[in-house]
Amino acid sequence: MPDRKKKSQWLGKLLKYGIPLVVSAGLCYLLFTGIDFRQMLDIVRTQCNYSWLLLMAAIAIISHVFRAMRWGIQLKALQINPPLYALVYSIFGTYAVNLVFPRLGEIWRTGYIAQRQDAQFTTVFGSMVADRLADTVTVFLILCLTLLIASGPILDYLAQNGDYFAGLVAFLRSPWVWAAVILCLIAAWLLLTVRTKSRWINTLQKVAKDLWGGFAVIFHMPGTARWLLFTAGIWGCYFLQMYVAFFAFPFTAELTATQGAAPALVAFVLSSLSMAVPSNGGIGPWQWAVIFALGIYGIGSVQAAAFANMVLGCNTLLLVILGIITFAGIALDRRRTARVNK
Repeated sequence: MPDRKKKSQWLGKLLKYGIPLVVSAGLCYLLFTGIDFRQMLDIVRTQCNYSWLLLMAAIAIISHVFRAMRWGIQLKALQINPPLYALVYSIFGTYAVNLVFPRLGEIWRTGYIAQRQDAQFTTVFGSMVADRLADTVTVFLILCLTLLIASGPILDYLAQNGDYFAGLVAFLRSPWVWAAVILCLIAAWLLLTVRTKSRWINTLQKVAKDLWGGFAVIFHMPGTARWLLFTAGIWGCYFLQMYVAFFAFPFTAELTATQGAAPALVAFVLSSLSMAVPSNGGIGPWQWAVIFALGIYGIGSVQAAAFANMVLGCNTLLLVILGIITFAGIALDRRRTARVNK
Protein backbone atom coordinates (compact mmCIF):
# COMPACT_ATOMS: atom_id res chain seq x y z
CA MET A 1 0.00 0.00 0.00
CA PRO A 2 2.73 2.58 0.85
CA ASP A 3 4.47 1.82 -2.47
CA ARG A 4 1.22 2.25 -4.37
CA LYS A 5 0.55 5.53 -2.56
CA LYS A 6 4.04 6.80 -3.41
CA LYS A 7 3.53 5.84 -7.05
CA SER A 8 0.21 7.69 -7.20
CA GLN A 9 1.82 10.78 -5.62
CA TRP A 10 4.63 10.72 -8.16
CA LEU A 11 2.13 10.25 -10.98
CA GLY A 12 0.11 13.23 -9.71
CA LYS A 13 3.21 15.43 -9.58
CA LEU A 14 4.25 14.25 -13.04
CA LEU A 15 0.87 15.17 -14.49
CA LYS A 16 0.71 18.47 -12.59
CA TYR A 17 4.14 19.76 -13.58
CA GLY A 18 5.01 17.58 -16.56
CA ILE A 19 2.04 18.45 -18.77
CA PRO A 20 2.65 22.24 -18.68
CA LEU A 21 6.33 21.63 -19.41
CA VAL A 22 5.46 19.40 -22.39
CA VAL A 23 2.91 21.96 -23.63
CA SER A 24 5.50 24.76 -23.40
CA ALA A 25 8.21 22.70 -25.10
CA GLY A 26 5.86 21.47 -27.84
CA LEU A 27 4.50 24.91 -28.64
CA CYS A 28 8.00 26.41 -28.63
CA TYR A 29 9.12 23.70 -31.07
CA LEU A 30 6.19 24.46 -33.39
CA LEU A 31 6.80 28.16 -32.89
CA PHE A 32 10.31 28.00 -34.34
CA THR A 33 9.53 25.41 -37.03
CA GLY A 34 9.62 27.18 -40.38
CA ILE A 35 11.03 30.41 -38.91
CA ASP A 36 14.49 31.63 -39.85
CA PHE A 37 16.06 31.80 -36.39
CA ARG A 38 19.08 33.81 -37.55
CA GLN A 39 16.89 36.38 -39.24
CA MET A 40 14.79 36.68 -36.10
CA LEU A 41 17.90 37.29 -33.97
CA ASP A 42 19.16 39.82 -36.51
CA ILE A 43 15.88 41.74 -36.21
CA VAL A 44 16.24 41.78 -32.42
CA ARG A 45 19.87 42.94 -32.58
CA THR A 46 19.46 45.66 -35.19
CA GLN A 47 15.90 46.94 -34.77
CA CYS A 48 14.97 46.66 -31.09
CA ASN A 49 14.81 49.87 -29.02
CA TYR A 50 15.40 48.59 -25.48
CA SER A 51 14.37 51.82 -23.76
CA TRP A 52 10.71 51.05 -24.55
CA LEU A 53 11.12 47.59 -23.02
CA LEU A 54 12.58 49.14 -19.86
CA LEU A 55 9.51 51.38 -19.66
CA MET A 56 7.34 48.29 -20.16
CA ALA A 57 9.10 46.61 -17.21
CA ALA A 58 8.51 49.65 -14.97
CA ILE A 59 4.79 49.60 -15.83
CA ALA A 60 4.72 45.86 -15.04
CA ILE A 61 6.06 46.51 -11.53
CA ILE A 62 3.37 49.15 -10.97
CA SER A 63 0.68 46.66 -12.05
CA HIS A 64 1.96 44.12 -9.49
CA VAL A 65 1.84 46.73 -6.72
CA PHE A 66 -1.74 47.62 -7.71
CA ARG A 67 -2.66 43.92 -7.55
CA ALA A 68 -1.14 43.65 -4.06
CA MET A 69 -3.11 46.71 -2.89
CA ARG A 70 -6.34 45.34 -4.37
CA TRP A 71 -5.90 41.99 -2.64
CA GLY A 72 -5.18 43.82 0.60
CA ILE A 73 -8.68 45.35 0.52
CA GLN A 74 -10.23 41.87 0.31
CA LEU A 75 -8.05 40.50 3.09
CA LYS A 76 -8.76 43.46 5.36
CA ALA A 77 -12.50 42.71 5.05
CA LEU A 78 -11.66 39.22 6.39
CA GLN A 79 -9.79 40.76 9.38
CA ILE A 80 -6.44 39.77 7.86
CA ASN A 81 -4.06 42.74 7.75
CA PRO A 82 -0.63 41.99 6.26
CA PRO A 83 1.66 44.97 5.59
CA LEU A 84 1.86 46.23 2.01
CA TYR A 85 5.41 44.98 1.49
CA ALA A 86 4.31 41.42 2.38
CA LEU A 87 1.47 41.65 -0.13
CA VAL A 88 3.87 42.92 -2.79
CA TYR A 89 6.24 40.04 -2.01
CA SER A 90 3.31 37.62 -2.38
CA ILE A 91 2.51 38.91 -5.87
CA PHE A 92 6.12 39.03 -7.04
CA GLY A 93 6.65 35.53 -5.68
CA THR A 94 3.49 34.20 -7.35
CA TYR A 95 4.71 34.99 -10.84
CA ALA A 96 8.23 33.78 -10.09
CA VAL A 97 6.96 30.42 -8.79
CA ASN A 98 4.65 30.05 -11.80
CA LEU A 99 7.68 30.18 -14.08
CA VAL A 100 8.84 26.87 -12.61
CA PHE A 101 5.61 25.30 -11.32
CA PRO A 102 2.55 26.49 -13.27
CA ARG A 103 -0.49 27.38 -11.12
CA LEU A 104 1.44 26.67 -7.92
CA GLY A 105 2.20 30.37 -7.48
CA GLU A 106 -1.36 31.08 -6.32
CA ILE A 107 -1.11 28.28 -3.74
CA TRP A 108 2.26 29.63 -2.61
CA ARG A 109 1.04 33.19 -2.08
CA THR A 110 -2.01 31.93 -0.18
CA GLY A 111 0.21 29.83 2.08
CA TYR A 112 2.71 32.64 2.58
CA ILE A 113 0.08 35.17 3.70
CA ALA A 114 -1.89 32.60 5.73
CA GLN A 115 1.26 31.52 7.60
CA ARG A 116 2.60 35.04 8.09
CA GLN A 117 -0.69 36.37 9.46
CA ASP A 118 -1.70 33.15 11.24
CA ALA A 119 -4.90 33.01 9.18
CA GLN A 120 -6.94 30.10 7.86
CA PHE A 121 -5.56 28.88 4.54
CA THR A 122 -8.95 28.17 2.92
CA THR A 123 -10.28 31.64 3.76
CA VAL A 124 -7.22 33.34 2.26
CA PHE A 125 -7.44 30.99 -0.72
CA GLY A 126 -11.09 31.99 -1.25
CA SER A 127 -10.09 35.65 -1.43
CA MET A 128 -7.42 34.73 -3.99
CA VAL A 129 -10.05 32.86 -6.07
CA ALA A 130 -12.21 36.01 -6.03
CA ASP A 131 -9.14 37.98 -7.13
CA ARG A 132 -8.63 35.66 -10.11
CA LEU A 133 -12.32 35.50 -10.98
CA ALA A 134 -12.37 39.29 -11.16
CA ASP A 135 -9.55 39.02 -13.72
CA THR A 136 -11.57 36.51 -15.76
CA VAL A 137 -14.58 38.85 -15.86
CA THR A 138 -12.32 41.78 -16.80
CA VAL A 139 -10.73 39.82 -19.66
CA PHE A 140 -14.21 38.92 -20.95
CA LEU A 141 -15.29 42.58 -20.91
CA ILE A 142 -12.09 43.69 -22.66
CA LEU A 143 -12.57 40.90 -25.22
CA CYS A 144 -16.06 42.21 -26.01
CA LEU A 145 -14.67 45.74 -26.37
CA THR A 146 -11.89 44.47 -28.67
CA LEU A 147 -14.36 42.65 -30.91
CA LEU A 148 -16.26 45.92 -31.33
CA ILE A 149 -13.19 48.07 -31.99
CA ALA A 150 -11.22 45.67 -34.21
CA SER A 151 -13.99 43.53 -35.74
CA GLY A 152 -13.02 44.50 -39.32
CA PRO A 153 -9.43 43.15 -39.40
CA ILE A 154 -10.39 40.10 -37.30
CA LEU A 155 -13.27 39.09 -39.58
CA ASP A 156 -11.12 39.66 -42.68
CA TYR A 157 -8.41 37.42 -41.26
CA LEU A 158 -10.89 34.70 -40.30
CA ALA A 159 -12.39 34.84 -43.79
CA GLN A 160 -8.93 34.21 -45.24
CA ASN A 161 -8.25 31.42 -42.70
CA GLY A 162 -11.65 29.72 -42.50
CA ASP A 163 -10.37 26.61 -40.70
CA TYR A 164 -9.82 28.55 -37.44
CA PHE A 165 -13.35 29.97 -37.46
CA ALA A 166 -15.00 26.69 -38.50
CA GLY A 167 -13.21 24.78 -35.73
CA LEU A 168 -14.23 27.29 -33.07
CA VAL A 169 -17.88 27.30 -34.18
CA ALA A 170 -17.97 23.49 -34.28
CA PHE A 171 -16.59 23.29 -30.74
CA LEU A 172 -19.08 25.81 -29.34
CA ARG A 173 -22.01 24.14 -31.09
CA SER A 174 -21.13 20.64 -29.89
CA PRO A 175 -23.89 19.29 -27.59
CA TRP A 176 -21.30 17.11 -25.85
CA VAL A 177 -19.40 20.19 -24.64
CA TRP A 178 -22.48 21.80 -23.12
CA ALA A 179 -23.72 18.49 -21.71
CA ALA A 180 -20.37 17.97 -19.97
CA VAL A 181 -20.47 21.49 -18.50
CA ILE A 182 -24.02 21.01 -17.18
CA LEU A 183 -23.23 17.57 -15.70
CA CYS A 184 -20.16 18.94 -13.92
CA LEU A 185 -22.20 21.78 -12.41
CA ILE A 186 -24.93 19.40 -11.24
CA ALA A 187 -22.37 16.98 -9.75
CA ALA A 188 -20.61 19.82 -7.90
CA TRP A 189 -23.92 21.16 -6.54
CA LEU A 190 -25.01 17.70 -5.30
CA LEU A 191 -21.64 17.02 -3.72
CA LEU A 192 -21.64 20.31 -1.79
CA THR A 193 -25.29 20.21 -0.64
CA VAL A 194 -25.92 16.54 0.18
CA ARG A 195 -26.18 15.58 3.87
CA THR A 196 -24.09 12.57 4.72
CA LYS A 197 -22.05 10.97 7.45
CA SER A 198 -19.07 10.61 5.16
CA ARG A 199 -16.09 12.32 6.78
CA TRP A 200 -14.49 12.97 3.38
CA ILE A 201 -17.57 14.73 1.94
CA ASN A 202 -18.13 16.72 5.17
CA THR A 203 -14.52 17.89 5.08
CA LEU A 204 -14.93 18.89 1.44
CA GLN A 205 -18.10 20.82 2.26
CA LYS A 206 -16.35 22.66 5.12
CA VAL A 207 -13.47 23.59 2.83
CA ALA A 208 -15.97 24.82 0.22
CA LYS A 209 -17.75 26.88 2.89
CA ASP A 210 -14.47 28.50 3.98
CA LEU A 211 -13.58 29.16 0.34
CA TRP A 212 -16.94 30.79 -0.24
CA GLY A 213 -16.44 32.95 2.85
CA GLY A 214 -13.19 34.26 1.45
CA PHE A 215 -14.72 34.69 -2.00
CA ALA A 216 -18.05 36.29 -1.03
CA VAL A 217 -16.36 39.10 0.90
CA ILE A 218 -15.91 40.85 -2.45
CA PHE A 219 -19.66 41.58 -2.53
CA HIS A 220 -19.94 43.37 0.83
CA MET A 221 -16.47 44.60 1.75
CA PRO A 222 -15.70 48.26 2.54
CA GLY A 223 -13.53 50.00 -0.02
CA THR A 224 -15.31 48.62 -3.11
CA ALA A 225 -14.67 51.85 -5.04
CA ARG A 226 -10.91 51.59 -4.39
CA TRP A 227 -11.02 47.89 -5.32
CA LEU A 228 -12.59 48.74 -8.70
CA LEU A 229 -10.09 51.55 -9.20
CA PHE A 230 -7.18 49.18 -8.58
CA THR A 231 -8.76 46.65 -10.99
CA ALA A 232 -8.85 49.34 -13.67
CA GLY A 233 -5.26 50.24 -12.77
CA ILE A 234 -4.04 46.64 -13.05
CA TRP A 235 -5.55 46.00 -16.46
CA GLY A 236 -4.78 49.49 -17.69
CA CYS A 237 -1.12 48.80 -16.90
CA TYR A 238 -1.29 45.41 -18.61
CA PHE A 239 -2.58 46.99 -21.81
CA LEU A 240 -0.11 49.87 -21.53
CA GLN A 241 2.74 47.34 -21.32
CA MET A 242 1.74 45.85 -24.67
CA TYR A 243 1.12 49.27 -26.23
CA VAL A 244 4.52 50.60 -25.10
CA ALA A 245 6.24 47.44 -26.36
CA PHE A 246 4.88 48.14 -29.86
CA PHE A 247 7.24 51.14 -30.05
CA ALA A 248 10.28 48.91 -29.47
CA PHE A 249 10.32 47.70 -33.10
CA PRO A 250 9.83 49.81 -36.26
CA PHE A 251 7.30 47.44 -37.86
CA THR A 252 4.98 47.43 -34.81
CA ALA A 253 5.51 51.18 -34.26
CA GLU A 254 4.45 51.78 -37.86
CA LEU A 255 1.40 49.59 -37.28
CA THR A 256 0.45 51.78 -34.32
CA ALA A 257 0.94 54.93 -36.39
CA THR A 258 -1.42 53.69 -39.11
CA GLN A 259 -3.94 51.62 -37.11
CA GLY A 260 -3.90 53.32 -33.72
CA ALA A 261 -4.10 51.27 -30.50
CA ALA A 262 -6.32 48.52 -31.99
CA PRO A 263 -3.44 46.12 -32.95
CA ALA A 264 -1.96 46.38 -29.45
CA LEU A 265 -5.42 45.80 -27.96
CA VAL A 266 -5.94 42.64 -30.06
CA ALA A 267 -2.47 41.32 -29.14
CA PHE A 268 -3.12 42.13 -25.48
CA VAL A 269 -6.49 40.34 -25.35
CA LEU A 270 -5.33 37.22 -27.21
CA SER A 271 -2.18 36.98 -25.07
CA SER A 272 -4.31 37.35 -21.92
CA LEU A 273 -6.58 34.51 -23.08
CA SER A 274 -3.51 32.37 -23.82
CA MET A 275 -2.55 32.43 -20.14
CA ALA A 276 -5.40 29.98 -19.49
CA VAL A 277 -3.32 27.31 -21.27
CA PRO A 278 -1.18 25.40 -18.72
CA SER A 279 2.44 26.34 -19.36
CA ASN A 280 5.50 27.66 -17.57
CA GLY A 281 4.94 31.40 -17.27
CA GLY A 282 2.99 31.52 -20.55
CA ILE A 283 6.02 30.36 -22.56
CA GLY A 284 4.70 28.98 -25.83
CA PRO A 285 0.99 29.92 -25.76
CA TRP A 286 1.80 33.62 -25.19
CA GLN A 287 4.04 33.90 -28.24
CA TRP A 288 1.56 31.96 -30.37
CA ALA A 289 -1.22 34.38 -29.40
CA VAL A 290 0.86 37.50 -30.13
CA ILE A 291 2.16 36.15 -33.46
CA PHE A 292 -1.42 35.31 -34.44
CA ALA A 293 -2.56 38.82 -33.46
CA LEU A 294 0.21 40.51 -35.46
CA GLY A 295 -0.56 38.22 -38.40
CA ILE A 296 -4.07 39.67 -38.48
CA TYR A 297 -2.46 43.02 -39.33
CA GLY A 298 -0.07 41.62 -41.92
CA ILE A 299 3.13 41.34 -39.87
CA GLY A 300 5.32 38.49 -41.13
CA SER A 301 5.98 35.44 -38.97
CA VAL A 302 9.70 36.16 -38.47
CA GLN A 303 9.11 39.76 -37.41
CA ALA A 304 6.17 38.73 -35.21
CA ALA A 305 8.28 36.00 -33.58
CA ALA A 306 11.10 38.49 -32.90
CA PHE A 307 8.64 40.85 -31.21
CA ALA A 308 6.85 38.15 -29.19
CA ASN A 309 10.00 36.43 -27.98
CA MET A 310 11.75 39.67 -27.06
CA VAL A 311 8.78 41.03 -25.10
CA LEU A 312 8.16 37.74 -23.27
CA GLY A 313 11.88 37.32 -22.64
CA CYS A 314 12.09 40.75 -20.98
CA ASN A 315 9.00 40.02 -18.87
CA THR A 316 10.42 36.65 -17.83
CA LEU A 317 13.77 38.19 -16.87
CA LEU A 318 11.92 40.80 -14.80
CA LEU A 319 9.98 38.08 -12.95
CA VAL A 320 13.21 36.19 -12.19
CA ILE A 321 14.81 39.35 -10.75
CA LEU A 322 11.66 40.17 -8.72
CA GLY A 323 11.55 36.57 -7.50
CA ILE A 324 15.14 36.77 -6.21
CA ILE A 325 14.37 40.07 -4.46
CA THR A 326 11.17 38.60 -3.01
CA PHE A 327 12.63 35.46 -1.48
CA ALA A 328 15.63 37.38 -0.12
CA GLY A 329 13.23 39.92 1.42
CA ILE A 330 11.03 37.20 2.93
CA ALA A 331 14.09 35.53 4.48
CA LEU A 332 15.18 38.84 6.05
CA ASP A 333 11.63 39.54 7.24
CA ARG A 334 11.42 36.15 8.95
CA ARG A 335 14.80 36.64 10.59
CA ARG A 336 13.75 40.07 11.87
CA THR A 337 10.43 38.69 13.18
CA ALA A 338 12.22 35.82 14.93
CA ARG A 339 14.56 38.32 16.65
CA VAL A 340 11.61 40.43 17.86
CA ASN A 341 9.79 37.37 19.24
CA LYS A 342 12.78 36.17 21.30
